[in-house]
Amino acid sequence: MDSFPLLILLAGLLVFMFVSSRRRMKKQKAEQEKKARETVPGAEVLLQGGLYGTIVEYDGEDLDKPALVEIAPGIVIKVHSQAVLRIVDPVEGAVTEDEFIEAEETEAEYVAGVADGGISSISDDQRAARQNAADPERDDKDRPAV
Repeated sequence: MDSFPLLILLAGLLVFMFVSSRRRMKKQKAEQEKKARETVPGAEVLLQGGLYGTIVEYDGEDLDKPALVEIAPGIVIKVHSQAVLRIVDPVEGAVTEDEFIEAEETEAEYVAGVADGGISSISDDQRAARQNAADPERDDKDRPAV
């Protein structure tokens, strides 16, 4: 009976180790996914060897393919894709493949709406604004329907 509290303490420590290990793995996975999203051509990176450079080519899907990093103007080196330690300066406005596909779908819907007449295009809006500026005495009834 003297060993019962010791067994409870041991079980508690095992549960704590398991929970903290899972939490740490989840955090590392989230950091890796963030790094993969930010590792795009034009991003400034720090390599594991201590070199700073700019990503020229990187394939986030095939990690066996080497990444091309420009360390000085005109000097491009091949490094293992996992040699990128961290992103120093992420590219602002970089578009991921998913965002690009979504934008293409949205553009197709917009073009179809303009063709159907359900949506006025930007050029139609600009033309109407120029006409209104040129003839300020026009009534609302004279303006084209949108």
